[in-house]
Amino acid sequence: MTRSVLTAGALALSMLLTGCVAGTSSGGDTAAADQPFEGEVEFWTINLKKNYSAYIEGLIAEYKKQHPKVAITWVDVPGQESATKLLAAVASGDVPDAVNVSSIELGRFTPSLTPLDDLFTQADLADFQPNLVEPLRMDGKLYAVPWYNGGAPVAVYRKSLVSKAGFDPAKPPANFDEALALADEVYAKAKVNGMNSIPDVNLLRYYGIELLSPDKKKAAFNTPEAVVVLDKFKKSYDGHGIAPGAISKDVRSLPQSLENGQVAFKAMSYAAELLNVQKNAPDVYQDLAVTEGVRMSTGGFLLLAQQAFSIPKASKHKKAAAEFIKFFTNGANQLAFCKIVPIYPSTVSTTKAPFFTEASGEDPMSVARQVNARALSELEYKPLGTTKDAELGEHLLEEVRAFLTGTKSAKEALDAAEKRWNDTLA
Repeated sequence: MTRSVLTAGALALSMLLTGCVAGTSSGGDTAAADQPFEGEVEFWTINLKKNYSAYIEGLIAEYKKQHPKVAITWVDVPGQESATKLLAAVASGDVPDAVNVSSIELGRFTPSLTPLDDLFTQADLADFQPNLVEPLRMDGKLYAVPWYNGGAPVAVYRKSLVSKAGFDPAKPPANFDEALALADEVYAKAKVNGMNSIPDVNLLRYYGIELLSPDKKKAAFNTPEAVVVLDKFKKSYDGHGIAPGAISKDVRSLPQSLENGQVAFKAMSYAAELLNVQKNAPDVYQDLAVTEGVRMSTGGFLLLAQQAFSIPKASKHKKAAAEFIKFFTNGANQLAFCKIVPIYPSTVSTTKAPFFTEASGEDPMSVARQVNARALSELEYKPLGTTKDAELGEHLLEEVRAFLTGTKSAKEALDAAEKRWNDTLA
């Protein structure tokens, strides 16, 4: 479904990490470049300790070998508390020195973050994929350094169900129009809902619909083309091609899902989501065919979000924080992380490792990695780029839900969403 955000195991990719580097010795950030860092380094992660302690603690041990005068404290924060905890820290002035935020939330925190241009040279950024770095700039300033992401979308099909609709894994749906047609046919032949996708900001991007004016001050999606898109999905929703629970606000626990056997496929999923299916529904997992996901009108693949590191303005140890981030996100450390959880790197060197270039096998997870190895260079990350991206996205979804349930027409829903966007942006 298009509303998924990065969740690796944990992005089954809401696995938002936070990193915090507190301080150096009395020399602080003014210490000579060849002087080892001293003092306490604290960083936060989100929902990592349970499953990834060995990885994080291994990095800590390695860093301490390189900087023996640095004391490191690791704090793991529950996912549901991550934004609240950071907001409270900003309000109190007692901030983390390096914080891992989801790119979806980056605009919200940008006023409290320091530009990184003076802390990360071009050489420091050289190994990061440019298509992942540039979207983290606002008004020409870099506010975050990319870490990991969910990779290119993959499509996941229940073979026993889609085969009844004539599905050919060698010719999967190439776009959402074809996915809708398959969803409708699956319900007609198998009496199982096809998929859960509904028109949100991401899905409208697939159809090439501009969401904001160039100055980002006005909504731009209220067009005849958008009405046509909504009407297509309404027709499928009414005909059960799209599952009735697709309108649920709890996008992580939809009533009909692959795991409970009540939808036949996802036209746009992520490799990490396969972990949950493998764990919770092994019979379904064995029934899956994994292919390239649907493409955008541009021909590329939409990246919904990425995890990145930022440094708050109130940090007193910005240089130390930057040095720790450089270590934590380097290509070798990203590769090690990718080997233990189905996430994808932001560093070019990592994608050139045999783990990606020589990926093979017919297991769904293996196939997903093969698809991503081919598609990472075609990722398109297109955030709205406002300080209220998440809020705007939910405004649109609320109106789309009203439309799908028959409370409003497509035009009425888009009119209402446009007004709410413009009021919010004002």
